[in-house]
Amino acid sequence: MQRGALREASGRRPSARLLVPGPLQWPAVALLAACVVLIAVAGIRFAGYGLPGWLDTTFDPRIQARMARFPVLLDWLPRLGTLRPVAAITLALALICAVARRWSGAVLAVAAVPIAVGLTEYVLKPSIGEAIGQAFPSGHATSMFALAATSAVLLAGPPRGRVPGGVRLLLALLALGLATAVSAAMVATGAHSFTDALGGVAVGVAVVLACALTLDLLASWWRRGPAEG
Repeated sequence: MQRGALREASGRRPSARLLVPGPLQWPAVALLAACVVLIAVAGIRFAGYGLPGWLDTTFDPRIQARMARFPVLLDWLPRLGTLRPVAAITLALALICAVARRWSGAVLAVAAVPIAVGLTEYVLKPSIGEAIGQAFPSGHATSMFALAATSAVLLAGPPRGRVPGGVRLLLALLALGLATAVSAAMVATGAHSFTDALGGVAVGVAVVLACALTLDLLASWWRRGPAEG
């Protein structure tokens, strides 16, 4: 009762936890900008317009040689980046957020991954990818790193701190590690080059950060609205 009266007196709506906590907002903006630059550089310069760039000739053979020792993983990992597993994990993240009443997190989960995949498959591949003669950027890397980045954002500040910081860090690292393994497997099988995977990483992370920062901006605007009006 007392809290409700104070909120009415102040003219503000109830506060909501930001997806990107205050101290991490500028680093998130910087990382977003770096990802955009990386997409442009990897697609335009390093890909070499149909010829393998020095990044590809340096890293592709090494990745292929090392992962060739694990044929079972090379068969299993690429399947994780296909539509059904990605959709299932996306839905699971959204449901977890809904159960925790973290609605902005649920919106991030159901929006960021499809946007990232759509940007890769229907915008960047037909434009940049076809121009340079490569499957750039990698759809598997895009989807897996979009999921990993979404998980990292959601774990950065869970409501009421229910999960210890060490556990949250471990879970985020596991998600990023799995995304890296899937992307490397696509290079090892010859389905993509290193720059294809690098571009997919940048797209996935950039879209998630852009969506998270936008949702936080809208949430802040929504809370300030009544007081400023």
